[in-house]
Amino acid sequence: MSTTQSERLRELLEPLVSSQGLDLEEIAVDSVGRKRVLRVVVDSDTGADLDQIADVSRALSAKLDETSVMGEGAYDLEVGTPGAERELTEHRHYTRAVDRLVKFQLTEGGDLVARILTVDDDGVDLEVPGVKGRKATTRRLAFGDIAKARVQVEFSRKDKKDMKEEEEA
Repeated sequence: MSTTQSERLRELLEPLVSSQGLDLEEIAVDSVGRKRVLRVVVDSDTGADLDQIADVSRALSAKLDETSVMGEGAYDLEVGTPGAERELTEHRHYTRAVDRLVKFQLTEGGDLVARILTVDDDGVDLEVPGVKGRKATTRRLAFGDIAKARVQVEFSRKDKKDMKEEEEA
């Protein structure tokens, strides 16, 4: 039987989140002044839209009201998605980040910024951007060589549709 509040919350909420077609990524209980905030982060391979977030939020709120897992004190429930610069910690996170630019901290030391091309059970195939006019190169990185990985926000990157339209013009 679980002993920590976080484990009890995960056991209680994960089946509800899964029934909505989402993955429970993170649970955190924080104190903000005199209030407590229960933050629940959900995601899926196709992302989570606002309607899904609202549906899962209502389901979680109803379930929490039925139990005493949060204790007697007041708390706020916040349900959201991981955000643009999410840390990649699970295999599914890497799969969801295909075609995204990621900053890797390597176990051997140093950093690498590259775009994820493919993901398999052993690691990732990357496109490393060229420097000073050089062409991009590819590189294989095993999961064991990755200490940390975080998606990077790109403001000026054209999506595949834009690039295809330019090629056809």
